[in-house]
Amino acid sequence: MGLLYLVEPVMAIYCFASFSSFPLMQQYVYQRFWQEEFNTTVFYDNNVSHCETNQSNPNYIHEKEVQKRASTFNTTLDLSGLIPSLIMTLILVSYGDQHGRKASMLLPSIGGLLTLVAYCSTSFFNLPLEILYLSSVFSGFLGGFATFIGGCFSYIADIAKDTQKKNIRIAFIDMVLGVSSGVAGITSGYIIRSFGFRWSFALPLFLHILNILYILFILEETVKRSEFQQNVLSKEGVKELFSGVFLLFKHGSCKRRAAISLFLFAFMSYLFANFGAASLFTLYELDSPLCWDPVRVGWGSALSTFCFVGSFLGVFFFTRCLKDAYIVFIGILSWIAGITMAAFATTTVTMMLVRLPLMFSAMPLPVLRSMMSKVVLENEQGALFACIACLESLTGSLTIAVFYSIYGATVLWFPGFSFLLSAALSLIPFGVVWLLLCIGYQERDHVLLVNEESNTEVPS
Repeated sequence: MGLLYLVEPVMAIYCFASFSSFPLMQQYVYQRFWQEEFNTTVFYDNNVSHCETNQSNPNYIHEKEVQKRASTFNTTLDLSGLIPSLIMTLILVSYGDQHGRKASMLLPSIGGLLTLVAYCSTSFFNLPLEILYLSSVFSGFLGGFATFIGGCFSYIADIAKDTQKKNIRIAFIDMVLGVSSGVAGITSGYIIRSFGFRWSFALPLFLHILNILYILFILEETVKRSEFQQNVLSKEGVKELFSGVFLLFKHGSCKRRAAISLFLFAFMSYLFANFGAASLFTLYELDSPLCWDPVRVGWGSALSTFCFVGSFLGVFFFTRCLKDAYIVFIGILSWIAGITMAAFATTTVTMMLVRLPLMFSAMPLPVLRSMMSKVVLENEQGALFACIACLESLTGSLTIAVFYSIYGATVLWFPGFSFLLSAALSLIPFGVVWLLLCIGYQERDHVLLVNEESNTEVPS
């Protein structure tokens, strides 16, 4: 039986393990393709890689070819687990409304563990990189990152009843995600430098094991299950799993359905613009003229931590005096300013300073989650976050494929083009939220009747 209603340690451990392994995975793939192209490893001296900046040198073309191959491989690797991940995200997070939230956190942790086992095996025995496709598909059937995030946010929605408190709690757990990613980023750089790729995957692997134990034996469940509800494999149970999202849109007024649809579109469009450009930072920093090594890549990721801390503080203070929509506007403008600056960054100092205008860029996603959570019933939170997580998984995978492809096609003539594209696309969610503000949506004015029998009170 669980002991604590603290999901923040689960988020911190999982995100640290994941975000310390993501750059390891990217740089391991980059290293393998570099070895195939040049028959040698990437050499670093004084935190700078010896990448070629003279476009007339044949090595310059070879280095760009490594960039293209790495981006293409990462794209296909991510897409290989997309379909199973989408299906399991929809099932597992929606499952939590009646059967508990822990499954949507436990299974993705097991998937992350198995992925790292695959990378360890590939690194130790120099196995073909194609083996990683199998681990991607298998981990997809265990839910993946979006399922885990959806489960955590549903858990918070269960225990945070007050609307203002919900803003702050969701923003706080989003900050935990960001801080963990920043600390993991800088840690990964030093781990690669000290231990090489073979042992670098050991730390995140151990953390996934620790997280699995925490979820199983320490984390308390927010949804109490009856004997009838536990029969998930029955015909009624399977039907219930898939009907949650459908009923979310079927019930309520046209205004409610329109509001939820517009919120989801704004969320997806901002995630598309934000995540797509952010995923290119490592490749962009490894390439000329920056030519960073793993340590500097890690420091760059660590500085991104301040974006999440600044965004949490922004939500904490802005919530007291501004409408949620205006907080979203500030965050989108922060992203546009920072990513435009990154497009023209050609020195280490400039690229580091990019994080200053990005200070509030992480505010829109948690605030949009909170806004959507406020327009549905308490017993529909899991269905809502299942829908969000499913669309988040789909959007995240597609945006990586699109932005990696665009980056590969434009890296020779202007590597920063993808960043400018992201800035332009960010105007779409800005306009959608402005439209919602103009039509005057109201929180729960159309869903005031709550089915109290299906909700169990838990301490906040």
